[in-house]
Amino acid sequence: MAPRRTTTKTPKKTTPVPVEPASCQPCGGTGNVAITVWVGRKRRPVGQQDGLCLNCLGTGTDPDA
Repeated sequence: MAPRRTTTKTPKKTTPVPVEPASCQPCGGTGNVAITVWVGRKRRPVGQQDGLCLNCLGTGTDPDA
C-alpha cells in the first residue's frame, strides 16, 4: 500500500489583474469634445472646433470611477 500524503499543497499566488480606468462619457476617453462655433449677428453655426472636456479636464478617465 502506498504511503499517504499528510501535507497539503501551498496555493499558487495569483497576480491581480490591473483594472483599466473607465473612460469619460462626454468625450469618449479622448479628452476633447466638439464645440459648435457660432458667428454673425443672428448667431448661425459655421462649424466645430475641439475643446477641453470639462468633465475629466482632458485626462480621458471618468472622475467618478
